[in-house]
Parts: sequence; structure tokens; C-alpha cells
Amino acid sequence: MSGMSTFTLENSIVRKIWGDADVILLLFAGAAAEYSLHRSVDWLAFTGSILKDPIGRIFATVAFAQDIAFSSVQKSNAKLAQINAIHKAVERKRGMSMPDWAHRDVLYLVLDYSERAFTLVHRPLTAEEQEGIYQYTRRIGEGLGMRGLPASYPEWRRHRNTIISENLVYSDYTRELMKSFRRDLGPWRFQLLLQAQGLITPEPVRNLLGLNPLPGLNQALQLYRFLVASGLRGIIQKTLIPPDHLSAVQSLDLSRAA
Repeated sequence: MSGMSTFTLENSIVRKIWGDADVILLLFAGAAAEYSLHRSVDWLAFTGSILKDPIGRIFATVAFAQDIAFSSVQKSNAKLAQINAIHKAVERKRGMSMPDWAHRDVLYLVLDYSERAFTLVHRPLTAEEQEGIYQYTRRIGEGLGMRGLPASYPEWRRHRNTIISENLVYSDYTRELMKSFRRDLGPWRFQLLLQAQGLITPEPVRNLLGLNPLPGLNQALQLYRFLVASGLRGIIQKTLIPPDHLSAVQSLDLSRAA
């Protein structure tokens, strides 16, 4: 398919991010940490599915994101319409509308952790790539009915930095969601998740969750890059990923980032 018929260009930073399992896993580690603190987390917990199967819910979300990033314009727009329909169904069931700021904050945090994860796994984004990932994210937001989004990456970054703490609070939902992750990951993998979250999250999130990454964690990440370059990525995944989710993680690699 040509770039004109697809939602994203073949060599875009969007595809490098959403086609790389390492970036996606780190992205969602951070996003899960911040969203567990968000005042709108009750919407995610309303149906109960996130508490019953938090990892499965993440993979379902990733599937949506990858479908949008790698599909045709028509199919991607259909996915956005499907997401809208799901949101409306939950709103009808609950008898109220999801706040506009909740939609906005989730869009913002996914964008922020996209950049943070790619930077940690590979390299910092260029200014052109930052603008590219923002404009893509803005299209997603507008496709989901959001209005008044910033016009450019610098404007978005200023807004994100301003609002990062205003809707975050440690709540019973935070506690229950973290318990669900610990139940499904097991003790040592859950500790690994906390370390990853401590590495990628901004200070307000780390403070509220009490995340204290171990000294030398950045060096451990450099060692991981070396081991991956040495062809040991498959062995590492088999060690770190719960067996029930290994095939799902391996299927995330649609386009290895350069």
C-alpha cells in the first residue's frame, strides 16, 4: 500500500514506536502507572475487566493502537469509530458522560510515554519526529471527537507539563489495580514492573506511587540493548514475560525500530 492510502507513512516514527515490542511494553508500563492514579480510572474499572485481567486489557489496547497505526485510512477511521462506540456504550450503561479532560489526559499520557519509551530503548526523538508523533496523536484525538487540542508539539508539551499533576491522586482504584498486576505477574515480575515504571514516569507519578528505581538501572538498560544486539532477545523475553503472554509479546514486533 502506498503512503497516501495508509494512516501513517511506512518510515514514520509512529510505526517505529508501535511496531517495537520493547518500546510498547515500556510505554504501557509507564501509562499503567500514571493511569492508575488518574481521577478517571473509575471509568476503566467500571466494567471490572481491567481488574480481572489487566495484562489482557493492555494487549487488547495495543491491538487497537497497532491496527490504527498500520492500517489504511479507511480501516483506521473504522477503528476510531469502534472505540467511540465502545465509549458511548459504557457511558449509557453508567448513565453519565466521560469528562472531556479524561479523554484529553489519556491521549496526552500515551503520547508522552511513547516518546519516553522510545528514548529509553533507542534514542531521543528529533524535533521533526516529535512534531510527527504529535500530529498523528492529534489526528487520533480528533477522530475520537476531541476538540481544541494544541496546534503543535511545543504547545502540547507546555500544556502537558502544566497539567501533569492536576488530575492525579492515589485512590482505592490505584491500590486495587496494582494488586491485580501483582497477582497476574507474580512477585518478582511485579517488582520488575515497578522498576520500569520508576525509570520512565515523571516525578509527580513516582512520588504518588512511591517508586524508587534502583541505582544503576540506566546501566542495566544499556546492558539489555547489548544483549539484544547480540541476538539474545528471545531468551530474555522467555525469562521476563509470563508464559501465558509470551506469544502476544512476540507478535508485537511489526517493525523493528532503527
